[in-house]
Amino acid sequence: SPALCLSLQEVGPTMVGDEHSDPSLMSFLGATKRNMLGNHFWEYYVNDAPRIVLNKLESCGYRVVSMTGVGQTLVWCLHKE
Repeated sequence: SPALCLSLQEVGPTMVGDEHSDPSLMSFLGATKRNMLGNHFWEYYVNDAPRIVLNKLESCGYRVVSMTGVGQTLVWCLHKE
C-alpha cells in the first residue's frame, strides 16, 4: 500500500512531494516542481491551503494517519489502501 507524507503550512504554498513523488499524483494536485536556492533536492508545491490539498487527496483514497508540528510547519502523513 502506498504511503504519502506531506509537509504543510497553515496557508499556501503547500509542499506536497519531493523529486521521487508520483508525477501523475503531482499533476492531479496541480503541483509545480522547484529547487530552492541552497537545496540539493527538488520539491513539489501548490499555492493551495492544506485543507484543499487534503480534500483532493481524500477524493482519490488517501486518509490522514498522523499529524505533527515541526516549528511553524505542520506535517501530515497519509496512507492509501
